[in-house]
Amino acid sequence: MNDQANVKLRLSNSELWGGVIGLALGGFVIWSGLKLKLGSINDPGSGYVLFYTGILMCVFAGSIIVSAITEGGPTLASRLENVRWSKPLLLIACLVAFSVALEPLGFLLSSMPLMLLLLRLIDPVRWLLAIPIAVLVPMGMWWALKRLLLIQLPSGLFGIG
Repeated sequence: MNDQANVKLRLSNSELWGGVIGLALGGFVIWSGLKLKLGSINDPGSGYVLFYTGILMCVFAGSIIVSAITEGGPTLASRLENVRWSKPLLLIACLVAFSVALEPLGFLLSSMPLMLLLLRLIDPVRWLLAIPIAVLVPMGMWWALKRLLLIQLPSGLFGIG
């Protein structure tokens, strides 16, 4: 029994560290909400939602910590074992390229290549399916954002979108 308790309380428990980081982040969100002034329920201040979101984050992080202590969890090393970093790094590179191209090219001309890259490189889809999706989904999003919700999107150098 005592040996089993020692296994559950090891410092390499990834769930324990995740809960501690979540607790710290929740504390920061609570502090930020208090700094922005809470107000009341009838007249909420700018930190009202932030404060209560931070409390929820701390409650959830606390439950993760309790679960990690009582039930144990995988080690940090076992979580990183056999991880393939190529797809997450490729995704980050695609999103960085999209954010750089968004202003000069506009929403439509930057989101279509992004969709095509994601559909072909991250989780490969046939070309006959990837091309229509890469064209129609950004056009549908553009129409919904620009025409229905009246959100101004960058049109780029060519004025498309």
